[in-house]
Amino acid sequence: MRWRPRLLAAEPPELLVHDEPTPCPYLGEQTARMPLRVPTRMLTGGEFDRRLQVGDRRQGVLLYRTACPSCRACEPIRLDVETFKPGKTQRRVFRRAAGLLTVQLGPPQLSDEKVALYNRHKFGRGLNSDDKPIDHEGYRVFLVDSCCDSFEIRYRLDGRLVGVAVTDRGADALSAVYFYFDPEFAELSPGVFSILTQLELCRRWGLQFLYLGLFIAGCPSMAYKARYMPHERLIDGEWRTFERER
Repeated sequence: MRWRPRLLAAEPPELLVHDEPTPCPYLGEQTARMPLRVPTRMLTGGEFDRRLQVGDRRQGVLLYRTACPSCRACEPIRLDVETFKPGKTQRRVFRRAAGLLTVQLGPPQLSDEKVALYNRHKFGRGLNSDDKPIDHEGYRVFLVDSCCDSFEIRYRLDGRLVGVAVTDRGADALSAVYFYFDPEFAELSPGVFSILTQLELCRRWGLQFLYLGLFIAGCPSMAYKARYMPHERLIDGEWRTFERER
């Protein structure tokens, strides 16, 4: 029988638009299952918080949560703003980049400048799994369209755009959706600076958590998130705290 979309009970209701096994994008030997859902209206901050708390992630207007048949490697990870303490190297990165970069906040928007930077990051960082640059429509669907309150953080060096972070905001949390940067400026560790910048926004706005997406121990591009200590990971339905080893 051919699979068909169906309406799911939620607040607000969601339309399940895809639920079939696919090759895992993170661990090549595994089969993934990530049902894709579309809320029937924009989510309020509280509604979005509740989805983050159970492990949801957002891509465009879609929400997803891993439900893989034989693997539990993906663990949602978050930082508690009050208990997180940046390490010495992270503090040094933040001080250096803060003295060089201009930080701008605004709504997610499409531009030639951002599409070009995204593709420099994709190919310069070896992320070109499909060997195709993103076009304007692909960028809009991925990083502009949303089902919740979203904004972008633009990082500029002497007026030049060198990084963009797309971030979601709930009533009590920020969620880091995607970050890309110019590989020419990798020595500034812009990814570290962006996470610490989002933590500063959480403090400024009185928010409790910063969600970092998925931690996957066997995938280097996702395992780095464990360097932020202490952090919490969602394992078997429970948020567990991981402290820095003494």
